[in-house]
Amino acid sequence: MSYVLDNLKYTESHEWIEKLDNGNVRIGITEHAQSALGDIVFVELPEEDSYATGDECGVVESVKTASDIYTPIAGTIVAVNDALEDAPELINESPYDDGWIFEMEVDNADDLDDLLTAEEYRNSITEDED
Repeated sequence: MSYVLDNLKYTESHEWIEKLDNGNVRIGITEHAQSALGDIVFVELPEEDSYATGDECGVVESVKTASDIYTPIAGTIVAVNDALEDAPELINESPYDDGWIFEMEVDNADDLDDLLTAEEYRNSITEDED
């Protein structure tokens, strides 16, 4: 069973979203997603630019497949995790901490309410695992 942190929001496409103290959000892929991908060997980090909700912004490649990364809400990417360029395996080792992918300044903080809660995400991946 995949672990899901209660203090985060989630998307059906397996991104997690953490609200930071400065009002921005930090985004990565869930433990469930990295486990399904297998050993991650490359990350195409997003450009620091403005994005709409659901825009494709990067790619995570593993020994099994490549998977697109999407923006969970509208906003501007203001930082990326450059450490992933040399150590993409950080996503496997620490998906919720050192393996974060990018930070966004959100256009509308109310959009966070439209994302999945930990319980809703947990239920959605439990259905996938059944």
